[in-house]
Amino acid sequence: MTHITPPRPVDLVAVFPELTRLARTATRLHPRPGTPSVHDSSIGGPLLWPASEPWPHCHAEDHDAERLPSISLADARLERRIRAARNSEGREYTTEEREILDRMEERPATDGPIAMLPVAQLYVRDVPGLHPPEGADLLQVLWCPYEHDDDGMPKTALFWRSAAAITDVLVDPPEPAEYEQDLVPEPCMIDPEQVIEYPKSGELEGELRQRVDQWTMAQIPGVEFDGLEDDDQPYDLLCIAPGWKIGGWISWNMQDPYPNPCPTCGTPTEPLLTIASREWEMNGRHWVPYEDQAADILWGAVQGGPSSPTQICVSDVNNQIIRICPTSHEHPHIQMMQ
Repeated sequence: MTHITPPRPVDLVAVFPELTRLARTATRLHPRPGTPSVHDSSIGGPLLWPASEPWPHCHAEDHDAERLPSISLADARLERRIRAARNSEGREYTTEEREILDRMEERPATDGPIAMLPVAQLYVRDVPGLHPPEGADLLQVLWCPYEHDDDGMPKTALFWRSAAAITDVLVDPPEPAEYEQDLVPEPCMIDPEQVIEYPKSGELEGELRQRVDQWTMAQIPGVEFDGLEDDDQPYDLLCIAPGWKIGGWISWNMQDPYPNPCPTCGTPTEPLLTIASREWEMNGRHWVPYEDQAADILWGAVQGGPSSPTQICVSDVNNQIIRICPTSHEHPHIQMMQ
């Protein structure tokens, strides 16, 4: 299905012409539940992984095996569906559902390194805005399905590949023996769409920043956002697309903007992939694609539904942003949370 983002309810460049030079193109990925194969671009789907290459594991020591005993990914997703069905239908568990959930409670704890989970597989042919190193046409992102003590985020690993060079595919990759269930993405197909973004107000400078900060809902009659009053500032709701995306600007929500230089060469890093807990928020429904608007209205204010296709939640409904050095794909990536 094609997903199309409606035009902004206000043309920001018409109000602030100086934004023209700051425009960036981002690619909204629009993940939606599906059954991707290793040959598809996907979120949480199987990877085109060489059979001869070891699968990455996380060797960090702050995994809590006693708190989260072993359960297969298939069972974890089944448990998620059972609980969601009960909640959405407002009923008790059926006898069969209760038996399945009870069985899942009887599982042994584990220890040792944890196999990393596929987060994203993106073919350059499908995703505008990806700029691979020479000879590569495929990006793969995995993470350890735990929020780690050092930064509160799952640790990530990036791999650029040539799909044609992989002739012997790993058929049965390792699964993590333990994980936080909120960090297990549902397999999703993607439907990339390019949109234009502008920086958050905190990244603007001088007179433009002042004018943006003074701009209020009262100055844009006929436009409404849920929960905003006449004296509230609407700019930050309009400038940056929510959800999973490639490139674009960072939506600074947790702190003021700060430098993110490459740890190898000091060059300012650039956003590669935003891993989002939600595709849109209640006060950002103007970002809901036309194709999802009816379902979003039917779902209402309850969390989940069309706005949470991947079923992940990064540290209290935040975004995890992977940034890379624009001078070399060989330099290590960095990650941040907003």
